Amino acid sequence: MCICINCKWVDRCKTYHDVEKNHEVEHLTSYPDVTAKNPIIHVNLVKEKTGNFSIEWDVRSCSSFYKEIGRWSKINDGVEVPA
Repeated sequence: MCICINCKWVDRCKTYHDVEKNHEVEHLTSYPDVTAKNPIIHVNLVKEKTGNFSIEWDVRSCSSFYKEIGRWSKINDGVEVPA
């Protein structure tokens, strides 16, 4: 799971914006203004039940991480947290 969902900067972060792009999901913001320091992104190849493959992008570590539990959910009230 991406640590970004519990980060104060999730809706302003350029790295999370790139993760959203790679997941082909709607962006939280069109113009992120926070540059993450030393993000470590785990890229995982996942085989789907259909036999097709997808790529999972998760930020696992970041020097800019500022813990705010549930930040993504607060911004996206009623939307399920991405897996």
